[in-house]
Amino acid sequence: MTFLTRAGTTVAAALTAVACAGSAPGATPTPYTSGPTPTSTPTPTSPTSTPASAASVASVAAPELTDPRPCPGQPDVTCADLTVPLDRTGAVPGTLKLRTAVLGAADAPKGTLLFLTGGPGQPGVPFVQRIRERLPEALARYRLVMIDQRGTGEAAVDCPELQREVGSSDTVAPTAGAVTACAESLGVKRNLYTTADNVADLEDLRRALGVGSWTLDGVSYGTFTAGRYAQTHPHRVRKLVLDSVVPLDGAGVLYEHSLGHSAQVLRTACREQACDFDPARDLATVVRRDGNGVGVFNLLVIASIIDPKLDNPRFGILGAIHASASGDRARLDGLVAGFSAPSEEQPSEFSSGLHAATLCADSRWPWGDASAPVEGRERVLKQAVQRIRPAAVWPFERETAGAQGIPRTCLPWPASRPNQAAPRRTLTMPVLILAGDRDLSTPVRWARDLAAVTPRAELVVLTGAGHSTQSRSDGGARAVQKFLLR
Repeated sequence: MTFLTRAGTTVAAALTAVACAGSAPGATPTPYTSGPTPTSTPTPTSPTSTPASAASVASVAAPELTDPRPCPGQPDVTCADLTVPLDRTGAVPGTLKLRTAVLGAADAPKGTLLFLTGGPGQPGVPFVQRIRERLPEALARYRLVMIDQRGTGEAAVDCPELQREVGSSDTVAPTAGAVTACAESLGVKRNLYTTADNVADLEDLRRALGVGSWTLDGVSYGTFTAGRYAQTHPHRVRKLVLDSVVPLDGAGVLYEHSLGHSAQVLRTACREQACDFDPARDLATVVRRDGNGVGVFNLLVIASIIDPKLDNPRFGILGAIHASASGDRARLDGLVAGFSAPSEEQPSEFSSGLHAATLCADSRWPWGDASAPVEGRERVLKQAVQRIRPAAVWPFERETAGAQGIPRTCLPWPASRPNQAAPRRTLTMPVLILAGDRDLSTPVRWARDLAAVTPRAELVVLTGAGHSTQSRSDGGARAVQKFLLR
């Protein structure tokens, strides 16, 4: 049998709205998952130093949108550029030009809606058309704004080897050489792609638009950026939509909740398709026999984005798992290889280099923050993995948690400046939290945990949905529009 691969003309890029996502065969792109500098550039700050306070940050005095022009193929959408400081401490000179897109009038009845895509690594401007198709009633009363966040889009961070190995996947494990080559090519600039930098850029964007407050809608990594912005500038946010939540404390890097949730996703799909076997038990048999937990997990994470009910006969995932457990490994091995194959995704579509720089700065690691020395990280990671209860990640083995792509990307990433912590503020504005009950990229547990500590939260869990609910689920789009139009 011929299996599709990520590389080649038969394969489209997968939904990349993910802090956690990947490329997959036959998927349709939907939203929501700078050139290199010499390594000899002097380091402006030691990796253990914290970013300068807001009062000392070098900032554009009066940010503005320049060079307004019609966006390609959308004459009613205005593209313009926002120029921001490369380094807001002022230690590294230079600026970045971020592309923005605006649809609608400044005096829209409901104000301005900023829509943030995911990754980190995904641009925003190319997805204006998709958002206007999904949220037409809301956008009749809002002005829509989207932005290519720093290091994405036309000015994307380009790390060719890492790009080829992982594309937009969180769970495919890169080689250490590809990771370190990327960090070395960025040099000191690897410190300048944190979410705190993005939050400051967004505040400049708000000022350039001339609005006192706005509504934010973030998907996957976009929920992290939107949430951090709301914690930093609470009085500037009217409402907040968080779709496919990434924990705001930077936790979740070992994916224990997703690994364990896969059993329920598999069994629910099998029940709906009237299977006469237990796919979770079969999966447990396969990964223990073949040691392919990371590859199978990557397959299931991507499937939860593009085929959350696991009923696409083109893939036949449930049957492939059962056949492999019974001794016929060919179908599952082919799927695993195809979904993990080298990527042809371009950095302008999803920057794996930006993804690594931001992920490694932002996350909460077993070894500490991004400033921790590389030496000793592996030992601490192994200790953290051994503390995971095997039942918590079944049908996978707990070793899969430490071997998948997120920790393997940041394990060899050089000590760097960590993301500046947001104020520990509860989100007090009205917040709509959306989750798909089949999502293995950002599991529903993360959404429930955030809703439990958010006073004005409305949690909507969509049955049968996966990642990026408002883009891929009619129920998700309806819930967002209802919330925005209140």
